[in-house]
Amino acid sequence: MAFNLTLLLTSDVHGFVYPTNFVKRHSNLPFGLLKAASIIENERKKTTDPVLTIDAGDVLEGSPLTEYLAKFSNPSAPQRLLKAYNAIGYDIGVLGNHEFNYGMSYLNAAIRSTDYPMLSANILNDNDEPIGDGAYRILKIHGVRIAILGLTTAYIPFWEDPVHIKGLKFNRVLDTAKRYVPWLRKRADVVIVVYHGGFERDLKSGIETESLRGENVGYELLKTVKGIDALISAHQHRLIATKLFGVPIVQAGHRGAAVGKIVLKIDPSRPHMVVDATAELCSAAKAPVHKKLRAIMSDVETDTQTWLDQPLGQVHGDMRINNPFRARVEESAFIEFIQKVQMAATGTSISATALFNDEATGFGSQITMREVVTNYIYPNSLAVLRVSGADLRAALEVSAKYFTLDGHNQLMVNPKYLSPKKRHYNYDMYEGIDYTLDISKPIGKRVTQLSCKGHTIEANDSFEIVLNKYRAVGGGHYPMFSESKIIRENTEAMSELIADYLQQHPIIEATVNNNFKVIK
Repeated sequence: MAFNLTLLLTSDVHGFVYPTNFVKRHSNLPFGLLKAASIIENERKKTTDPVLTIDAGDVLEGSPLTEYLAKFSNPSAPQRLLKAYNAIGYDIGVLGNHEFNYGMSYLNAAIRSTDYPMLSANILNDNDEPIGDGAYRILKIHGVRIAILGLTTAYIPFWEDPVHIKGLKFNRVLDTAKRYVPWLRKRADVVIVVYHGGFERDLKSGIETESLRGENVGYELLKTVKGIDALISAHQHRLIATKLFGVPIVQAGHRGAAVGKIVLKIDPSRPHMVVDATAELCSAAKAPVHKKLRAIMSDVETDTQTWLDQPLGQVHGDMRINNPFRARVEESAFIEFIQKVQMAATGTSISATALFNDEATGFGSQITMREVVTNYIYPNSLAVLRVSGADLRAALEVSAKYFTLDGHNQLMVNPKYLSPKKRHYNYDMYEGIDYTLDISKPIGKRVTQLSCKGHTIEANDSFEIVLNKYRAVGGGHYPMFSESKIIRENTEAMSELIADYLQQHPIIEATVNNNFKVIK
């Protein structure tokens, strides 16, 4: 007898359990796992047919809550977060790239804490076995064998601290899918792929939307690997629900802003049992907070908020960010402060950092941990590199790509940094050098003035610079930086370094030396 199989999907929640971005203690924003949980519960009630609930990764890192649990909770406790997922009743999880940010010990503790399997077919241990709970699961539902294959973007080694992924092998997603999908088709009636990765081409035209370097391969995956009945994607934080090459696909945004829904109509009497499929998104914007789950997570919320409200220091002057765009065009006191922290922690005189997103507010007169972790949102450590003047100029040219000019010759953000994913974090500002970016010039020739201590920087000059570890190993398309150029590191997370700096300097002055210009 034919039946509908409903797939309910989340991904990239990044620890945003409550509907808050943590900038304020209390808020009701249009996202959060507690809202997604209400949608999931309601969707389950709407059908008597089977439902599978799946998370496509990036659970363990990405919010002040996850930072608190990993770095400041005693003991560090991923299980305190995962009790929310267990209470929702997920059937399958797939590892995302941010699962590795706190190292394998933390990840393994998380995997042990879930009531459901965590899959990834293409990440192997030193025995060439898939890590976590394996590559796939085959479930039997109404006599039909349903195979679920987990895949994770293979680009992790280009971003992650090598210490966190030591001994792991990251196989190409396409190669892994070409091996597993035909194999699973012989053993199952329906094959579902859950891929923590996105799409490298426009879904309608097939035109490249990013460099084809292997970070996202969803388009090529469905084009070349036959036998997939549904593809659940993630990683890019996009809202997608459609069909590609006749296969239903979903990507459910991030922070629990939506629940993806795929319904497969299955007829066991047919040679190919999936006879129809639909894909849609269920917005969490107006969904209520799930009361039972809220009660389960109340201790985590209380502890996180208490930690966030710790006073750390005071500001004399104005260190607020009222306009994030202007703060990238003209140096802000907040960015100069972050540069000072990085230089003090590493003994360097040249530093680079970014304003990671447009939610950053800078510091008010009283600095608390809340201001620190909602402005500096990543668990970055620092690395010092030895680079040439040519490297420095090349890096500034990459940063200059962030800007373009509109039809009225006004500065604007390059649309490539806004879609398909917002990537404000790939625009760096520097301290310790003086430079000018002229956005009216062609890409690659926008650095029109570059000097250090009054002297023009030449190609063969040598410098020590401090960067976050993601950038230091080339992350964000900075090929002039690499692990081979690292000469020393500070392995403390930036949130801890900022807190340490404020302990030594409880009153800080808001200063700006305006060492860079962005002109048109």
